[in-house]
Amino acid sequence: MRRREFITLIGGAAAAWPLAARAQQAEQMRRVGVLMNTTGDDPEGQARIAAFHQGLQEWGRTLGRNTRIDVRWGAIDADSSRRYATELVALAPEVILVSAAAGLGALKQTTRTVPIVFVNVVDPVGAGYVESLSRPGGNVTGFTPFEYGLSGKWLELLKEVAPSVRRAAVLRDPAVASGVGQYAIIQAMAPSLGVELRPIDVGDSGEIERAVVAFAREPNGGLIIVGSPSAVVHRDLIIKVAAHHRLPAVYPFPYFAHSGALIAYGPDLVPPFRSAAGYVDRILKGEKPADLPVQASTKYQMVINLKAAKALGLDVPATVLARADEVIE
Repeated sequence: MRRREFITLIGGAAAAWPLAARAQQAEQMRRVGVLMNTTGDDPEGQARIAAFHQGLQEWGRTLGRNTRIDVRWGAIDADSSRRYATELVALAPEVILVSAAAGLGALKQTTRTVPIVFVNVVDPVGAGYVESLSRPGGNVTGFTPFEYGLSGKWLELLKEVAPSVRRAAVLRDPAVASGVGQYAIIQAMAPSLGVELRPIDVGDSGEIERAVVAFAREPNGGLIIVGSPSAVVHRDLIIKVAAHHRLPAVYPFPYFAHSGALIAYGPDLVPPFRSAAGYVDRILKGEKPADLPVQASTKYQMVINLKAAKALGLDVPATVLARADEVIE
């Protein structure tokens, strides 16, 4: 082989090495943990994880090729959240996506180094999860669904669709800081609307049913269900018991109305999972959670179920129907 041909051959091979190395790096398997606050067979939970998968694909990440996802379902209370958080951290993921405050709190106690992206956590600053929305600090950032002020709208809606309501039971989860905060806003508005409030702590299914049945024994009552993992898991029971005892009720998320609830007002909780995929991708590419601002939902949807209203003997005012984003006939 001539000297010039040999040098050309070696030079071409050397130039190809970085390309091969970059291709190998691009296909490197990246590990992502996911901690969900719904059960694996919950259609809402499946819609959320599907949105996350879709978001990852949009950022060039394919499951099984360059991204592996380890999911833990059912992080509903403190015990299950701690157990699943420990399991996920032990798998050494490069970033963890977590839904709701119970799981986030457990992860914060388990690791200070693994990057965490949260979705659907109310008031992350007040709860101490981040330093501020614009500069989260630490190893946590994410997406928050609404501010506490939204809670007052639920009581206003209850009085609009059921003017006879004089008593309102507020189903909340005292173990979640946002449950207390949401109740405080509703409590501040109650006197001006002539409504007496009663908090009901959401526990297991038996506790929920007994509490609602006891509340329904007196007339002119209604329900407000604030956002919490327990309310999500037990939503079918809550909707059923409320309908059976003819209690008008307002719910925090649109998909409750699709499950038979009278009226729901709040953010769609599925799109943030798609957006969270973008943050996960950016972290995998080297960005820090501390530098990614917490984003808040800016669009709320009102869904009214006229079938449920008819069963309760309610005539939903035209002014309320005109404001609805969706009306279920």
